[in-house]
Amino acid sequence: MSTAAHRPADALRTDDRTDAPKKSGGPAGAIGNWVDERTGAAKAAKFLMKKVFPDHWSFMLGEIAMYSMIVVLITGTFLTFWFVPSMGHTVYDGSYVPMQGVPMSEAFASTIDISMDVRGGLLIRQMHHWGALIFLVSIMLHMFRVFFTGAFRKPREINWVIGLLLFMLAMIEGFAGYSLPDDLLSGTGVRAAQGFILSVPVIGTYIAYGLFGGGFPGEAIIPRLYTVHVLLLPALLIGLFTAHILLVMVHKHTQYPGPGRTEKNVVGFPLMPVYTAKAGGFFFIVFGVIALVSALVTMNPIWLYGPYEPTQVTAGSQPDWYMGFADGALRLLPGWLEFNLLGHTYSFNVMIGAVLLIPLMWTAMGIYPFLERWVTGDTKEHHLLDRPRNNPTRTGIGMAFITFYFILLFAAGNDLMAIKLHLSINDITWFFRIMVFLGPIIAFWVTKRICLSLQRRDRDLVLHGRETGRIVRTADGRFFEAHEPIDEYKRWPLVSYKSYRPVEAGPDVDANGVRRKGTKGEKLRAKLSNFYFSDRIEPVTPAELAAEHHTHGREAELEQAAIAATKKPSFGHFSGVGTAQELGEHSAYNRRDTDDRETSDTH
Repeated sequence: MSTAAHRPADALRTDDRTDAPKKSGGPAGAIGNWVDERTGAAKAAKFLMKKVFPDHWSFMLGEIAMYSMIVVLITGTFLTFWFVPSMGHTVYDGSYVPMQGVPMSEAFASTIDISMDVRGGLLIRQMHHWGALIFLVSIMLHMFRVFFTGAFRKPREINWVIGLLLFMLAMIEGFAGYSLPDDLLSGTGVRAAQGFILSVPVIGTYIAYGLFGGGFPGEAIIPRLYTVHVLLLPALLIGLFTAHILLVMVHKHTQYPGPGRTEKNVVGFPLMPVYTAKAGGFFFIVFGVIALVSALVTMNPIWLYGPYEPTQVTAGSQPDWYMGFADGALRLLPGWLEFNLLGHTYSFNVMIGAVLLIPLMWTAMGIYPFLERWVTGDTKEHHLLDRPRNNPTRTGIGMAFITFYFILLFAAGNDLMAIKLHLSINDITWFFRIMVFLGPIIAFWVTKRICLSLQRRDRDLVLHGRETGRIVRTADGRFFEAHEPIDEYKRWPLVSYKSYRPVEAGPDVDANGVRRKGTKGEKLRAKLSNFYFSDRIEPVTPAELAAEHHTHGREAELEQAAIAATKKPSFGHFSGVGTAQELGEHSAYNRRDTDDRETSDTH
C-alpha cells in the first residue's frame, strides 16, 4: 500500500507547492513574448512551423543546391582571410620548392600559400571549388525536375524566372571565382573573356578598356573580379535565393499526384519537428560528401600550371563544365561570320557563341511558361505535378534542349577527341555542326514517341490490369490470359491528369462580314496547339473503367468455370490427357508467390 493511504485527510495536501508559479515558458518564453510584442513574429513563426512539405527524392535536388551554397559561403569566407586580390609583382619564397624564385602576382602567391602553408587551406580551397560545381549541377537538375513536371505553371512563373537568374548569376560567379588565382589556366580564360567583349560591335572596345582599366592584362582586373565575386554577386544570389524560398512558402510546395492529394492541400510532414530533423541531417550528409570528394579528388592544381604569362597557353585548356557549351559554340561557328564592312571588322563568329548565346538561351527558357500558358489557355493554379509522360511535347522539347546543350559541351573538346581518337579535327567539327541541328530534332521525336508509348501502357494497365502469365482454357476451347486488376492507389496517378485538345482558330470575318482583329494570333496559337496536342492519349474515364470491369468479371467467371471443369481425379501430378489442372497448395510443382519463410518439422 502507498504511504498516502496511512495519512489522515487533513494531511493529504501537505506536499502541495505554495511558491509563486513561474512565468509561462520560463526564460525562453519570456524572451519570445518580448520579441513577439514588438515584432509580431509569433504569427509568422506559427505559420512556418506548421508548413507541410511533401516527401519525394526529387525534391532533394533543390536542397542540395541550398546546402552546397552554404558550404561555398562558409569556405569562401575562410579563404578571404589569406587571399590577396592584387596584381602586384612579387617573387615566391614559400615552402613549395618548385616555385621558389619564380616571379608572379600577389594573387597567385597567396593562393599557393593557402594551398601549401595554411593549415587546412588546400582542403578548404578544394571544398570551395567542388561545392561551387555541385551547386551549379544541382541547380540544373532541379530546374530539369521543375520543367519536366510542369512545376513552373501558375502561380510559379516568377519563381521559375528567379531560378533562371540564380543559375545564370551562379555561372558568372563561378567564372569570376576561378579567374582570381591568376594562374596560367585562369589567365587564359580571362584573356578569352576580353576577346569576347571586344567582339561586340561599336561598344566592345570601350567596355573592355573600362573593365580592365586599360590594355590587357593590366592590374585592375583581379581586384575588380574579387569585389564582384565576394560582394556583388553573393549579395544578389542570397537575395534571389531568399525570394525563391519565400515564394515557395507562399505558394505552398508542389506534390506528385496520388490518393488524397488535390490542388488545395499538401500531404507530407510539417516543418517542425520532422522536416527540420530530416533537412538538418541531409545538410551534414551533403557537407560530408563535398568534404570527402574534396579530400580525395584534386581540383584545379594551380601549382602545376604556374603563374599566368600572356605569351603562354595551357595545353588542352578548357573552362569548367557549366561554361563549356559556350566554348563549344565558338568552335562550331564558321569563320565567314567575320567580315569587314565600312572599314570596321565584325566578328560575329565570336560574339554569337560567347556573348549572345547565353542571353538567348535564358530568355527562351524564361518565356516558355508564358508561351505554354498561352497555347493551352490554362489560367488555373496548379499544385499537382505532371508525370513527364503525360505531356509528351513538353518532355520532348526539354530533351531537345538538353541534347543541344550537351552537343555544344562535347564540341568544346573536339581538339582532345582528335588527339586521343586519332581522328581529323575537321571531321569531328563538322559532325558536331550537323548534330547541333539534327540531334535536338531526333531527341524530340524519340522522346515524344516513348512518352506516348508509356501512356498507352498505362491506359492498358488501368483497363486490363496486370498480366499474370496464367493461360486459361474455357470449356468451349478458347484460351485467354488471366489479368489481375490493379488497386485504386496504383490506378490514381495513371488516370488523374488532364489531356488538352487542340484549339481551333475562329473565322477571319464576323457575322457582318467585317474582318476580325487578332486572327493572325489565333491562327498561330491554333498551329502551336495542334503541334502540342494533336498526338495525345486520353486518360481512362470512369465509364470506360466500369465497362472494362464488367468484361473482366465475365472473364473471371469463365476462368473459374474452366478450372472447375478441368478438376479430375489425378495420379501424382498428372491427370487426364488434354486437360488443365490446378495444382494443390502443397504440390511440389505449384509456384508459390509468398515471402513466408518455410520452417522445417525436423529437429
